[in-house]
Amino acid sequence: MKRRLLLLLLPIGFLGVALFFYHGLSLDPSQRDSVLLARAFPSFDATTLEDPERRVDASLITGEVTLVNVWGEWCPACKQEMPQLLSLADEGIRLVGVNYRDTREKGREFLAEFGNPFEVNIFDPEGALGFDLGVYGAPETFVVDAEGVIRYHHKGYISPSDVQSRILPEVAKWR
Repeated sequence: MKRRLLLLLLPIGFLGVALFFYHGLSLDPSQRDSVLLARAFPSFDATTLEDPERRVDASLITGEVTLVNVWGEWCPACKQEMPQLLSLADEGIRLVGVNYRDTREKGREFLAEFGNPFEVNIFDPEGALGFDLGVYGAPETFVVDAEGVIRYHHKGYISPSDVQSRILPEVAKWR
């Protein structure tokens, strides 16, 4: 009797575990909200892409609403979104770049070719700051309020429609 019950429960248990894993594998992790929302921008100490002697830290992100854009020369979508970032900078929105998992030379070449909308570029060749931000890959953009608190996280490419429907409203909300 116990053996028959065990033989009956074993496939049911296996089916339950299989359904649990199937559901988990079907989720898109990039659609999750950032765990950093409403938290302070992570502390860091890094050099800038432009000047290896200049050091910056999290105080760079305070004082006014700032878009922090994580990008890399190796990233095709970063090239696509550059016109939108340039137009945001032209509108007076402060942008800080995080040159993510790149070389200094390639990052500089990218900006020379596609334009530089950033007030400063934090150089993150090992991806340490990107890791602290929970970055899945470039591009990713964060709206950070004047106190240095992350208020919005945009995963992936910023399209022209995203500028109007998401980015500008978020910046306006926190100004």
